[in-house]
Amino acid sequence: MNLDDFPRTALAHLPTPLEPMERLGADLSSAELGGPRLFVKRDDCTGLALGGNKTRKLEFLMAEALEAGATCVIAAGGVQSNHVRQTAAAAAKLGLGAHLVLTRNVPPDAARDRDGYDRTGNILLDRLLGAEIRFLPAGGDRAAAMDELAAELRAAGGRPYVIPLGGSNATGALGYALCARELLAQAEALCGGLDAVVLASSSGGSQAGLIAGLAALGHPARVIGVEVDGDREKVAAAVREVAAAAAQRLGLDASEVVARVEVVAGYGGPGYGLPTPEMRRAVELAARREGLLLDPVYSGKAMAGLIGLIAEGRFGADDRVVFLHSGGTPALFAYRSVFEDDGADA
Repeated sequence: MNLDDFPRTALAHLPTPLEPMERLGADLSSAELGGPRLFVKRDDCTGLALGGNKTRKLEFLMAEALEAGATCVIAAGGVQSNHVRQTAAAAAKLGLGAHLVLTRNVPPDAARDRDGYDRTGNILLDRLLGAEIRFLPAGGDRAAAMDELAAELRAAGGRPYVIPLGGSNATGALGYALCARELLAQAEALCGGLDAVVLASSSGGSQAGLIAGLAALGHPARVIGVEVDGDREKVAAAVREVAAAAAQRLGLDASEVVARVEVVAGYGGPGYGLPTPEMRRAVELAARREGLLLDPVYSGKAMAGLIGLIAEGRFGADDRVVFLHSGGTPALFAYRSVFEDDGADA
C-alpha cells in the first residue's frame, strides 16, 4: 500500500533538515581507520511543542483518533516523557482533551534534583498544554491504568483514543516509514546516498518504521538502534514486533523486514532515564563541536552509541552515516545537576 494512502493530519514542520557534522566527525576519526562521513537528521526540529520524533508518529495516530470520532486521547510515559509532551500538544492543536498517565520510573537520586525533575522540563510543558495528569509509582502497570482511565472517560460520555507507549504500533511506525523516503531524497542530494542510520531505540516504533520504509523502497541502508533502557533483548523484541506489524500494513514480507532489525547494547547504563558518564560526554561533545543539544535519556545515549561504534571500526571511511536526533532537549533542564560540575573538557 502506498504511504500517501493512509490517513494523516499535518502536525510537523517537514522536511526536517539533514546537516553534516564535520567537526564532530573529525574528532571521531582515527589515523588508522579514518571515519565515516557523519550527518544529523534534525527531528528535534519537527516543531510541535519544541519538536521531537513522536510528532511524525502522531500525524498518523491522531488522524486515526479523529476518524474514530475521539473527543480525547490517553498517553502514558515517564515523568519526563517526550512522547506525552508532544501528544498533549497535538491534542491541544486539534481540540481534543489530553489525559496522561505518568510513572515515576526514575529513582529520586538519578537526576540529583527531584524537585526540578517533577516540575520542569517536559512536565512543565505538559501542564502548560492543559493536559490532565495521573501519576503511578515506579513499576506501575501503565496499560492497566490507561484502560481504567478510558473506562472512566467513556462512562462520563467521552470517546477516548488510547495511544500505545511511545506511539509505537503499526500506525505510529508509518511516520518513520514516510521519513525514510524523505531522508533518502535528502541524502542523495547532500552526499550521494545513505549507508546507515543510528538512533535511540526504546519502544521501537521509530526504528521499526525506518526499517519498513527502507524495505518498501528497496534500499539496503542499515538502521542501527542503540537501546537506552539497559535491556537489549526487551528493546529488540519491541522493534521486531512493530516492524512486523508495519511490514504487514505496507504489504511487505514481514520476515524479511524483521531480519533487518539491529539493536546494540552497552549504552543504556543501569536503566531507562539513568545517566551514564558516556552519555554526559556525548552530550557535551555534540554541544561543543556542533552546537547540537541532545537529551540525557534518548539522544545522548544514542550519540554515545554512535561514538562507540565508530571507535570499534564498525563503519568504513566512506560510509555515509546519519544520526537521527529524536529531540527531547527539554529534559536537559530536569537533569541539570548531572551537567553542573566542571567535569573534564570534551
